[in-house]
Amino acid sequence: MTTTDPRATAAALLPLVGGAANVSSVAHCMTRLRLGLRDRALVRDAEVRALPAVLGVVEDEATGTYQIVLGPGTVARVAPAFETLVDAERLAARGEAIRAGQRARNATPGKLLLRRIAAVFVPLIPALIGCGIIAGLTGLLVNLGRLPGLTPALTATASGFMALIAVFVGINTAREFGGTPVLGGAVAAVVVFPGVAKVEVFGQQLSPGQGGVLGALAAAALAAYIEKWCRRHVPEALDVLLTPTLTVLVAGLATLYGLMYAAGAVSTAIGTAADRLLAGGGAVAGAVLGGLFLPLVMLGLHQALIPIHATLIEQQGYTVLLPILAMAGAGQVGAAAAVYVRLRQDTALRRTIRSALPAGLLGVGEPLIYGVSLPLGRPFATACVGGAFGGAFVGLFGMLGGTVGATAIGPSGWALFPLLDGGGGLTGTTVAVYAGGLLTGYVTGFAATYLFGLRGITGTGGAGEDARPDTALSPGPPPAPGS
Repeated sequence: MTTTDPRATAAALLPLVGGAANVSSVAHCMTRLRLGLRDRALVRDAEVRALPAVLGVVEDEATGTYQIVLGPGTVARVAPAFETLVDAERLAARGEAIRAGQRARNATPGKLLLRRIAAVFVPLIPALIGCGIIAGLTGLLVNLGRLPGLTPALTATASGFMALIAVFVGINTAREFGGTPVLGGAVAAVVVFPGVAKVEVFGQQLSPGQGGVLGALAAAALAAYIEKWCRRHVPEALDVLLTPTLTVLVAGLATLYGLMYAAGAVSTAIGTAADRLLAGGGAVAGAVLGGLFLPLVMLGLHQALIPIHATLIEQQGYTVLLPILAMAGAGQVGAAAAVYVRLRQDTALRRTIRSALPAGLLGVGEPLIYGVSLPLGRPFATACVGGAFGGAFVGLFGMLGGTVGATAIGPSGWALFPLLDGGGGLTGTTVAVYAGGLLTGYVTGFAATYLFGLRGITGTGGAGEDARPDTALSPGPPPAPGS
């Protein structure tokens, strides 16, 4: 470290005085960095004095400040850098506190169950993405009439995983619920076995795949329960024979004579509801979905949508819900851009936005949510407004016939473009509608935040590079979410 690097000096000083949480005020005069400290005992004096840039330390008992002598010129450069670091740590700490509080509130039995169900499907996302992109490429080649000799092979490559997705769901479900993965897969395989067409239930013949991923999920969860019961009650000498046999037999028959029928009805209802929602609701439905998705994420309820997406992809080849929900991320990006433009004096916050914005454009919104909009309060609400307008745009065109779907779950933002499908593959109309929704979300999120989301907010409290000598900084906490 050199004495000419003010940021390095500030970074070295901050932990030695107890970190940002221990700093109540910052000011400087011609030669000294004057700090108000909450707990003097946290300061490591010897290490502060040992820093090359530090000329000495003075304690002013009259004002209660801890004064670090840096010398003329140096202190004027170090003080703003120090303030910026304090601001950044406070904002990060507030975001972490919000995350921790949210995790505590989400630790309810219902939300924990949703989290376990989500854990079943999350490992499948890479395969869904890969197969979805191949399917989109295949559809594009078919539409263009190119490579007719290759497209059947591409279709088989893209469709093989989806044909057996129930088995993978069964394996992951058994693992998540404490059973043997291969037994969960064996029971779930019953759902897609062609021979189930010979089984009659309630006067109707079953069809292979009836119940889909929901049936596989229920079957494997039941198998895990039966297996754990057997482990407790079957004599150890017979466990290796009876436990897997009873698990597959009981859970398999329950799947055939109950779960497949019930899950099939639920799956059909989900597909019908999704189609009717956009066909009848249009812009209104899109606005509700796009506007409420960020709060759903905060409540942990968004995880309930994962099996719904998977069901729609299995039934129709794509989910019409994901592109609309992705508009929430667009509103978040627009809101963050407005904060960046309006709060020019807050260098710490602007640095956070610069680092998080590329991820936000690619659909990874957590850095912007917990690092920017949620700690500031109102920008979170105006981001939801942007998401609502973007969702309304996509929903309106969906009602008019411009359906936009996604062949996989996981990506959003710009990363969703290769996975778009409107029923006829990746088309110019599908791309244009989705791009128009993103643009609407960006613009509306920006405008709502710029005009209404920053009233009374001056950032994280830092004066950044505009700090003036002999001016103390005593930042208060940012407004609470929704304030």
